[in-house]
Amino acid sequence: MATDVIMPQMGESIAEGTITRWLVKVGDKVERDQPLFEISTDKVDAEIPSPASGVLLEVMHEEGATVEVNQLVARIGAEGEKPAAGEPAEAETAAEAPSEAAAEPAAEQPAADEQPSGERAAAEREAVGEPREPAEEESDEAERVRRFSSPVVRKMAAEHGVDLSRVEGTGIHGRVTRRDLEAHLEGEGRQPEAREPEAAPHQPAAAERQPATAVPAAAKRQPGEFHVPAYTAGENVEIEPMSRIRQITAAHMRYSKDTSAHVTTVFHIDMSRVARVRQRAKAGFHKAHGTKLTFMPFIFKAVAAALKAHPKLNAAIDGTDIVYKKDINLGMAVALDWGLLVPVIRNADQLNLVGLAKAANDLAERARAKKLKPEEIQGGTFTVTNPGVFGTLFGTPIINQPQVAILGIGTIEKRPVVTTDADGNDTIAIKTMSYFGISYDHRLVDGADADHFMNAVKKALAEESWSELEAFG
Repeated sequence: MATDVIMPQMGESIAEGTITRWLVKVGDKVERDQPLFEISTDKVDAEIPSPASGVLLEVMHEEGATVEVNQLVARIGAEGEKPAAGEPAEAETAAEAPSEAAAEPAAEQPAADEQPSGERAAAEREAVGEPREPAEEESDEAERVRRFSSPVVRKMAAEHGVDLSRVEGTGIHGRVTRRDLEAHLEGEGRQPEAREPEAAPHQPAAAERQPATAVPAAAKRQPGEFHVPAYTAGENVEIEPMSRIRQITAAHMRYSKDTSAHVTTVFHIDMSRVARVRQRAKAGFHKAHGTKLTFMPFIFKAVAAALKAHPKLNAAIDGTDIVYKKDINLGMAVALDWGLLVPVIRNADQLNLVGLAKAANDLAERARAKKLKPEEIQGGTFTVTNPGVFGTLFGTPIINQPQVAILGIGTIEKRPVVTTDADGNDTIAIKTMSYFGISYDHRLVDGADADHFMNAVKKALAEESWSELEAFG
């Protein structure tokens, strides 16, 4: 009997996933736990393993299709077995009436990094002026409704005969939540009406979304609305749809710039002591622990200690309340060929250099291999990004919401610097230096707060003995 392959739920707030690549073809043999296809969600890109051994009998959704969780994606069976025609999967039946208790909390109040993928995509298209292509089976309004409401809200609206385009949304980017719909019904004194739920509008595949003859977005703007078009009619351009992870990143960055009062301060950090200790210890460290000793564990250690001493940098803003985070969970930005992910080192202040090195290297490797779990990129309280590995001198990074600060590491290199001895004599010395730039939310963090924090990081990196590495050389 064939085994159903369903779209997994990669986290409590995830309602759908986009199939980005099939790793096997119909008719191919597969082993249990062999990667079957890749998906992209609001939280993470991941490879989905086969639930059974056998042959891939049929595929219900092609690459580029966005599929709700628990929906049938494919079937696996014995060689020569024919797919069961018209046989509904249990997962599909269950998905028709999703649990409101499980799905609606995320729909009502999505966090900045938990916006539904469709909402993020729509918001980003609005921000950059990407043209929207005509669709035969749905109007622009129907597409907006689908993107700006959850499946539960759409089902509830269909049962009550409500046109969601007429409901004012209070969620992020105008998203219609269940509370909005209930308020709308109470305002009109509506009684529930028995109706057949409306079918979800057609979701065009990635290939369908590539416009053959695109109409500039400026033609779709409201009169008087300011917009600079990305291209003009007749211009020689090639248009490629954003990947899911790029849409999410773009929307999150725009949201952060609109939310936080960004200010950046740059410090020149002496990394000479760290460089010497690392050079002596890295060979023995790798032999003993099987992992590389980079500069980052030293930086994470100094940052974690500074956050403990300056809790305002390890906080968030909720309206007019300050939320101080008791755990120090360091996000570390990882650049990938297909975008950017920020896995989290949890309780970083409780780890020594060995623990920090192992955690950082493991998360980075699994991010590149698409093996991260959704919870491993959630819950960060402060982020460190390291564009210096690409030669950046320093930068002004954008805060990772809902955090209030992010630290950017510039390239670490030898530079001539002026030093002063005990007698006041100045000399030029060659030292290993780096520019550290911290962007902070001035709604909460003042310049003095950021400077005190950075001075603590600077002192730790310049003066710490790192005695725990003495055994490695």
